[in-house]
Amino acid sequence: MARPTVVENVFDPRVFARGVPHEALRRLRDDAPVSWQEEHEVGIWPAGPGYWAVTRYDDVRHVLRSPADFSSSLGATQIRDPDPADLPFIRRMILNMDPPEQVRLRTLVTGAFTRRRLERFAATVRERAAVLLDAVAARGSCDLPADVTDDFPLQNLADLLGVPAADRAQLLHWTNRVIGYQDPEHAHVVLDADGRPVNPRSPAQLADMFAYAEELAEAKRRHPADDVMTALVQAEVDGERLTDAELKMFFFLLVIAGNDTVRSALPGGVLALVEHPGEYARLRADPGLLPGAIEEMLRWHPPVLTFRRTAARDLELGGQAIAAGDKVVVYHVSAHYDERRFPDPHRFDLGRTPNDHLAFGQGPHLCLGAAFARLQLREFLTEFLTGLPQVELAGEPRRLTSNFINGVTRLPLRW
Repeated sequence: MARPTVVENVFDPRVFARGVPHEALRRLRDDAPVSWQEEHEVGIWPAGPGYWAVTRYDDVRHVLRSPADFSSSLGATQIRDPDPADLPFIRRMILNMDPPEQVRLRTLVTGAFTRRRLERFAATVRERAAVLLDAVAARGSCDLPADVTDDFPLQNLADLLGVPAADRAQLLHWTNRVIGYQDPEHAHVVLDADGRPVNPRSPAQLADMFAYAEELAEAKRRHPADDVMTALVQAEVDGERLTDAELKMFFFLLVIAGNDTVRSALPGGVLALVEHPGEYARLRADPGLLPGAIEEMLRWHPPVLTFRRTAARDLELGGQAIAAGDKVVVYHVSAHYDERRFPDPHRFDLGRTPNDHLAFGQGPHLCLGAAFARLQLREFLTEFLTGLPQVELAGEPRRLTSNFINGVTRLPLRW
C-alpha cells in the first residue's frame, strides 16, 4: 500500500531526548492527525516497517478503547517489532493481551490491589519521602533523580511486592536494562551470533529476572505475608489460579511499569513546578490544591509517551485507510496538549478542571497500579512542599533517550 509522505519525524528517540517536540506534534494534530512515520535505523537498532502515529485526543482514546480493532496481542505494545520467535512469550503478559484473555487475567489479579492494602503503605511512603529529602535539605542542592526520586518508587514497590531489602538494587538494574535500552547512559546491549542487538524484553534477556520471580513466589507460598506477591500467588477466581508463566510476567510488569511510571512522573512534576514558579508558590500557599495539581502534572508530563497497537482489520482512522497488520501508535503526550480537549494546553494550571488526561491509559488496559502511583505522588509532594523551601533549577535537565518513557534522568536543583 502506498504511504503518505512523512510530514514530521516523531519516531526518533533522540528527538525526545531534546524535549517533547510539541510544535511538530501540534502540526500533526492540525494537518495530519494520523500520519505515517518511517521507522528508520537508530544507532545499532535496525530500521522497521513504519507505523501510523495517532496524535489527537479523541483518536487516541478511541484506539485505546477499541481492542477488537486495535490489538495489543498481534504485535505487542512496543513500537519496535519483537522477534517473531519471541512473540508467543511476550503475549503472556497482560499488557500484550486482548479480551477475553486479558479480562480473565485482570479479574484474577485485581484483588491484589485493594485500596486497604495500598493505603496501608501511605505512612511508610511519606516517611520514606521525608528521609530522602532530609538527607539533601542541608546541602542546599541536589540532583533530584539520582539523590532522591530514583530510590523512592523502587523502595515503595519492593515493600508492596514483598521483595527483601537485600535484593532491591536488582530491581533498578532490571528497570534500566529494559526501559533505557535506547539511552547511551543506561544501555546494556547484547548482540546475537549474527551481531544484531537482542531485544531486552526477549526470553533470553529476562531469564535472570524470571528465575528470581520464581524463587520469590515459592518463598511466598511457604511464608505468606500481606503483600502483592503473596496475593498473586494465592489469587483464585472460580477455581482458577495464575500459571507460573503468568506469575512471572506479572512480576516483570510490576517491577518495570510500577517503578518507572512514578520514577518518571516525580521529576517531571517537580520540573513543571520549577518552570512555573507562580503555580509553585500557589501550591505551597494552598496544599488543598494538591490532588488537582497531581492530575495537571500527569497531563503536563505523562510518564508514558506512546503505546503501540496493531490493526486487526482494514479500517479508517482520522481520514487514513489503515490496513490489517499495520502498526498504530498512540501519542499520549500529544493528546494531552490537544487544544480540542484542553483549552490553552500549554498553560500549566494546577486548578484545571476537567482534566481527563490519559496518563494511566484508557479502556481495558487502564493501569492496575494507578492508585498506588497517585498515592506515592501525593505523599512525596506533601513532604517536598513542606520539607524544602521553593527550589529552582541549578543546571540543564537531562531527558531519557526514548520514544516510550518520558524520563528525566538529571534534574539539578538548588534552594
